[in-house]
Amino acid sequence: MNFVEELRWRGMLHDFMPGTEDQLQKEMTTAYVGIDPTADSLHIGHLVSIMMLKHLQRAGHKPLALVGGATGMIGDPSGKSEERSLLSEEELRRNEEAIKKQLLRFLDFDEGPNHAEIVNNYDWMKDFSFLGFLREVGKHLTINYMLAKDSVKKRLETGLSFTEFTYQLVQGYDYLYLYKNKNCKLQMGGSDQWGNITTGAELIRRKTGGEVYALTCPLITKADGNKFGKTEQGNVWLDPRYTSPYHFYQFWLNCSDTDSEKYIRIFTLLSKEEIDKLIEEHRQEPHKRMLQKTLAEDITVRVHGRQTYETAVEASGILFGKGTAEALHKIPEDVFLAVFEGVPLFEVAYDTISQGADIVDFLAEHTGIAKSKGEARRMLKEGSVSINKQKVLDATTVDETYLINQKYIVVQRGKKNYFLVKAKS
Repeated sequence: MNFVEELRWRGMLHDFMPGTEDQLQKEMTTAYVGIDPTADSLHIGHLVSIMMLKHLQRAGHKPLALVGGATGMIGDPSGKSEERSLLSEEELRRNEEAIKKQLLRFLDFDEGPNHAEIVNNYDWMKDFSFLGFLREVGKHLTINYMLAKDSVKKRLETGLSFTEFTYQLVQGYDYLYLYKNKNCKLQMGGSDQWGNITTGAELIRRKTGGEVYALTCPLITKADGNKFGKTEQGNVWLDPRYTSPYHFYQFWLNCSDTDSEKYIRIFTLLSKEEIDKLIEEHRQEPHKRMLQKTLAEDITVRVHGRQTYETAVEASGILFGKGTAEALHKIPEDVFLAVFEGVPLFEVAYDTISQGADIVDFLAEHTGIAKSKGEARRMLKEGSVSINKQKVLDATTVDETYLINQKYIVVQRGKKNYFLVKAKS
């Protein structure tokens, strides 16, 4: 497997230094990607870099994932319009450990010549004195060279602190350290990292005479121009505490056809033949959304596991398919609430339900789903009311047997209007 060619057909190749392909074909090459631990979870924007490392390892090379415990204390100005808030050392250490656990799902860390490793630049930066850093690193790169970087030029008008200005030196030293100690000859990242990566390559050349390489992937965008990985709720996180597996699955399932054709190349390990065939089948029957379903399954299983994926699929059927009362009662409460997030909520006294409420009173007086008893009776006569996915009649009594997780009732008016009723003690 040719690593550069693999990235090229997947649309994951933006730029690389001359000689990179020759180096990768010549020998097993150690390469790294840096991730600053600014949060205690990765989000799907990070998955692009992680997939680069995965493809690198599959091509027989050795991946290093650098968790930036030191650089995270400074903040990278690349692609930023303003300076980041600085995190405490305690916050950074906690974030590092969480990220390490997530990386274990994607890369092979078992013993072997090209097993993945996690390194932390805090380990080699923590004992560096300021004067030592100036002598060891600062004297080898000119101010003119550093000012010429796009990440610096774009911020000069709005303001750039000395702390952020020196970020490229710290990242450059990371590359130098890994070159000396891990024989690392390739650094990879997003296209906005080109300046920082080439600073490291230049530092290595000036200090050691060694030749190393750089490779970047395009910044992933959406067809509509909006930022990839962002929703109304913010980032799509890998940690289920911040993005529920249900919403994670829905994000991929709701991608446009154009985006899905791009994302399935970037975020899955399917072969070119498999993807080409899938795209062709999808174009023949786009209503079946085979691309989106395959993409959503692949990524959700790798991030959250097969069982969680199947729960998300079953939960999706409740709102968008042929969900059943049995399915409603089966899904965990956190998934249930994720499914009905944003649905109008009514609270009813638990005693009202436990004593049994006439369906007309339940719709009109206890909840307000119907504006009057007359409207409630018309809805029932038309057969447009379902409770927990089952049609109800005007003789129905709503009691405790309807409660899901002992506290919720799902009411549906027509096909698309959902209401959630919570029995409150």
